[in-house]
Amino acid sequence: MHDFSIPSGQSPDILYNDLRSAARALTDGEPDGIANMANISALIWQYIPDLNWAGFYRVIDDELVLGPFQGKSACIRIAMGKGVCGTAAATNAVQRVADVHDFPGHIACDADSRSELVVPVSKNGKVIAVLDLDSPLPDRFSAEDEAGITALIAAIANSLG
Repeated sequence: MHDFSIPSGQSPDILYNDLRSAARALTDGEPDGIANMANISALIWQYIPDLNWAGFYRVIDDELVLGPFQGKSACIRIAMGKGVCGTAAATNAVQRVADVHDFPGHIACDADSRSELVVPVSKNGKVIAVLDLDSPLPDRFSAEDEAGITALIAAIANSLG
């Protein structure tokens, strides 16, 4: 069992350093990528405020397929290049969207989502999944959030698939 004590209200640098350490501890020695995705989704859900969805879509046969997550039921399959997640996967580039209603082709799995941060998970230069964070607040995700989540995923990418 893991019991992390990550205080709320700390600076983003400290929060994301703590989350990276916790993520490494959760995934260390565990070879099952889906189990690791489940724990990382739960970790993020527990410690990052103002989210209404946190989870993974896995690349399977050239499309994104729903993986472990926390939040409401979600879209099961997303075509590469479609929506925020499909765009992140197809371009292997982080997508930080202040207002999803302004994103061309946004896929509304949850009508309450207003902003989104999607970080590709790459292994050996190939996108194997994306981490998708949604918030009901417009412009919820800052450059610090993007850097922190990107560094967290880079630290554990080999454990996710």
